Amino acid sequence: MAELHDSSTARSFAAKVLTVSDGVIAGTREDRSGEALDDAMSSAGYEVVERRVVADGVETVADALVAMADGFAGLIVSTGGTGFTERDLTPEGTRAAIEREAPGLAEAMRLVNPLGRLSRGIAGIRGQAIVLNTPGSTKGCVECFEAVADVVPHALALLAGERLH
Repeated sequence: MAELHDSSTARSFAAKVLTVSDGVIAGTREDRSGEALDDAMSSAGYEVVERRVVADGVETVADALVAMADGFAGLIVSTGGTGFTERDLTPEGTRAAIEREAPGLAEAMRLVNPLGRLSRGIAGIRGQAIVLNTPGSTKGCVECFEAVADVVPHALALLAGERLH
């Protein structure tokens, strides 16, 4: 699992992946971005404890994120629904589910690729979970996760009540 080292302790973190895709739900597309995120997060040391797929929509995303975050301390990364089409409503659903935004994480994810400027994805906190929205492309979701992977363990430790400064 992802580890954070301070003077004497190491913590490991769990992660969850939420794929937002009408096509995957309908069975007309494979969940390639969810698989890519699972692989990237596992390679970074996280233990992916849940993968879920929901249709596009504000309520479907919000309901899934609330269910995934409640009672969970760790990282939740969504893939899909962050663009400009009419059905791209993941940021709106995420805003309905989170308690506080974490704009620095979303800004860092947008900077990894020129197409990131087209992402409407957000990042935020619900309880002790950090929620990140990433694009539905296989390359884009991994790039966005990797852009913040180095600071997420520190943020999770802070959410867990550790005082690291």
